[in-house]
Amino acid sequence: MPNATPKAGLLAAITGAALAAAPAAAADFYAGKTIDLVVSNAPGGGFDIYARTIARHMNRHIPGNPTIVVKNMPGAGGARAGYHVSTVAAADGLTIGAMMPGTIMGPLLDDKPDTSFDPSKVLYLGTANSGTYVCVTLNHSKIRTFDEALRQKTVMGGVAAGNSINDIANLVKRTTGAQLNLISGYSGTAEIALAIERGEIDGACGWDWSSFKSQRPDWIRDNKVNLLLQVGLDPNAELTHMGVPAVFKYVTNEDDRKVVELVIAQQVFQRSYIAPPGLAAEQLEVLRSAFDATMRDKDFLTDAETMRIDISPLSGAQVQDLVQKLYAAPKDMVARARQAITP
Repeated sequence: MPNATPKAGLLAAITGAALAAAPAAAADFYAGKTIDLVVSNAPGGGFDIYARTIARHMNRHIPGNPTIVVKNMPGAGGARAGYHVSTVAAADGLTIGAMMPGTIMGPLLDDKPDTSFDPSKVLYLGTANSGTYVCVTLNHSKIRTFDEALRQKTVMGGVAAGNSINDIANLVKRTTGAQLNLISGYSGTAEIALAIERGEIDGACGWDWSSFKSQRPDWIRDNKVNLLLQVGLDPNAELTHMGVPAVFKYVTNEDDRKVVELVIAQQVFQRSYIAPPGLAAEQLEVLRSAFDATMRDKDFLTDAETMRIDISPLSGAQVQDLVQKLYAAPKDMVARARQAITP
């Protein structure tokens, strides 16, 4: 084995040189440049706040430290910005986009989708926030666990068709057999919460967990709330620690499981960032690595806490894989998903 050490040293040197070459080339390219971050939403909204917070920190993780400028381009349910990033802008690493989840899922689940933007063709840098829905009741309700909701009628508040509070309640009802009775017409979760407190209804199903925590922290603090179920593609660590069961525990039919996955995938794309198709693999890796590093950056996380935005990221590769699987779903499965969320 006398030659093992020299060979290993040579291999390490070659590998190290190759790894160093990419950042060096990126630094040469990005130095003095400006990256446009196109937001598919109007200024001042949640997506805009996320994008501007990320822009303040992400440039430090890109070799060459380019300037990142946020540009708002609302319209067509986000498809206008998606079209600009994917079709109009050059695939040169100087344009990225912040997309709404409905813009990504719309072409798949909408009856009359906008076809100008194809979410299955773009390259994903990652998502800053992947949410989880919860089904809840208050302690005055006789329904305190999801197993009880399977056996007894549970009155849940709703808003209107197409709202997550309605869609998720319908989805859970149809795929688990829970006896949920949805009462629609409330203006939103704030009004639903008041109705729950007054005892008009038992609870709600389809409340975003992060929003729930910020809207009703006293329910959790004072042990008033029964967390019946968590609805997400993967178990939420915080909810799991609290003993809240995941929806897939109760979805026993494989086709129903696929329907649930299809519908709730929108939560994974809560704050997703894209690059144009055709972007060179080396530049894509630079941007993905910078996005991932930003999500771990202490200064960014402190800034996010100050801005009161939740950060629960997924990598670009994970999002890319999921989008491809969703858009490869059989047509009959997509039709079943549409039907599952319909009143």
